[in-house]
Amino acid sequence: MARILIVYGTTHGQTARIAAGVAGTLRAQGAIVDVHDVCTGPRPEPYDGILVAASVHVGKYQTAVVRWAQSHRAVLNSKRTAFLSVCLGVLQRDPAVQRHLAEIVERFTTTTAWTPMVTKHVAGALLYTKYNWLTRFVMKRIAKRAGGDTDTTRDYEYTDWADLERFAAEFGRLVDRAHAHGVAIPEPECVGIAAP
Repeated sequence: MARILIVYGTTHGQTARIAAGVAGTLRAQGAIVDVHDVCTGPRPEPYDGILVAASVHVGKYQTAVVRWAQSHRAVLNSKRTAFLSVCLGVLQRDPAVQRHLAEIVERFTTTTAWTPMVTKHVAGALLYTKYNWLTRFVMKRIAKRAGGDTDTTRDYEYTDWADLERFAAEFGRLVDRAHAHGVAIPEPECVGIAAP
């Protein structure tokens, strides 16, 4: 039975929900899954697969996620790994926005010296009712420019849970095959990132 570690960084809680959803799918496949906030994340050595999830804020990921990936890069580069980039920008079909998202991931992988086997963009949520007044104001302006929802009296969830479940199941099979057969680490691939 494969052991999988999920480490996440979250600002308003949606990435934590996404990590829990992925864990549920992996457990349903029979994997042993540990889920940790990056601040309490254990060492990754004992695990067959590692998935890191982080959300984009002002063009970058949580500093704690960057530091954790940097400090464990050798192990991460030697195992089956995936990176979930949580960002509302994925909803925009504008090629310039897609290039920007790819650049954010590229900066992350360059800074951490970790190249995930699989990278996937996932839409998060607009949690207006949980934001302070300044964050609510800024997020409303961003949403308005992007043609998104701007009624700040309610929250909006954009995560495609069915797509996330398919992704998690695929990653689980990848880790399980490697665990069962000692398969060599293949070249990384990107999922959901437009080519620049």
